Amino acid sequence: MKTLDVILIGGGDRGIRYTTIMSNLPEKFRVVAVAEPIDDRRNHIRDMHNIPEEMCFTDWKPLLEKGKIADMALICTMDRDHYAPAMKAIELGYDLMLEKPIAPTQEECKNIAYAAKEKGVRVVICTVLRYTPVFNVIKNIIDSGTLGKIMSINHEECVGIIHQSHSFVRGNWGNESRSSNMLLQKSCHDIDILQWLLGKKCKRVQSFGTLSYFTEENAPEGAPEYCYQGCPHADTCEFNAVKLYYDDKWNGWFRGACTKHYNHTDELVEKAIKETLYGKCVFKCDNDVVDHQTVNMLFEDDITVTFTMNAFNRGGRHIHIMGTKGELRAALDAQTPISVFHFKDNREELVDEKGSNEITGGHGGGDDGIVNTVHEYFTTNYKGNNIPDIMESYYNHSIVFAAEKSRAENIVVDFEEYFNEIDQ
Repeated sequence: MKTLDVILIGGGDRGIRYTTIMSNLPEKFRVVAVAEPIDDRRNHIRDMHNIPEEMCFTDWKPLLEKGKIADMALICTMDRDHYAPAMKAIELGYDLMLEKPIAPTQEECKNIAYAAKEKGVRVVICTVLRYTPVFNVIKNIIDSGTLGKIMSINHEECVGIIHQSHSFVRGNWGNESRSSNMLLQKSCHDIDILQWLLGKKCKRVQSFGTLSYFTEENAPEGAPEYCYQGCPHADTCEFNAVKLYYDDKWNGWFRGACTKHYNHTDELVEKAIKETLYGKCVFKCDNDVVDHQTVNMLFEDDITVTFTMNAFNRGGRHIHIMGTKGELRAALDAQTPISVFHFKDNREELVDEKGSNEITGGHGGGDDGIVNTVHEYFTTNYKGNNIPDIMESYYNHSIVFAAEKSRAENIVVDFEEYFNEIDQ
């Protein structure tokens, strides 16, 4: 078995997550260099993988100036920092594992896709739902013909009210100018999974969505700018930053995000909730991404698909697939088996495949799944059907951009026409 040497660019939550999985697969991966500006995170990666100090960098440029020193590059920077290192790594001939989305603009996605195609390198976008056991079982059921001809799919991305406040109001992805639009950053892999399940081309796209709740006009009376400043609603507010980040010592995800440290002390958390957006009232941040959105899609063979992304729930993913011979319902959680109802004998069949908590459980097994599949793909041993090439990922990202065009301009987008135009 070939061991792949890996360079990591971006040592935040996703970079740490993927390379932690790699550290448990030493026969498959060896992380040999890291570029990460925050000392604490970079040092954690260094220590986990025994990386020499001279191969630890605060910026990706000097790392890539060394040329191609590994088999693959893992890029997990913020959305708006994907493009430059990805293009340079492709130029050097690296195979890439690139955190979703490809890039925040249609043009940058196109450039990365065609640069990789021209160079002949493989680029895998971390649309991790493709690698979950649940969605792989669903794909097999669809392809087997059990459901007959698929007529419609309803799919829900329940973001979760607290997750929304953490990541998409206070957090790194709350403001489009700093990251990308909400549908792209959060749900490009939902649009991707729908196209993959169907194996059909998209024909038309329509979308509606707004930021309606997390705005200053909805701030409770007397609420200060920061939660720690004696808010009169502190005891009853579910978004109280002091409770969420300081009092809860076990939520490493929240505490690590707000401090930007792997080793998050109370002192660092206190500083964060007093000085950064993570401590601000959720109704007084600079967020501008939507808090609920629906996308209607028409695929080939008159298949109608509705996707809903919404903050106002406990969190999770749910899918309902309707065919001429049966229907399927599933949820990406640890409790719900896949349900298949067969029309011919009025029978429900339960398929005992469950997911896990999506956030703390590694996206229902998708994080582990993609790391293992990438090794197969990059070592030419891959025999599966779930990994997309970069052109397929680019096509599915383009559906997201078309949906945003529809939402912004209040129009129905002819996707074939749209894609042909932007792909010139």
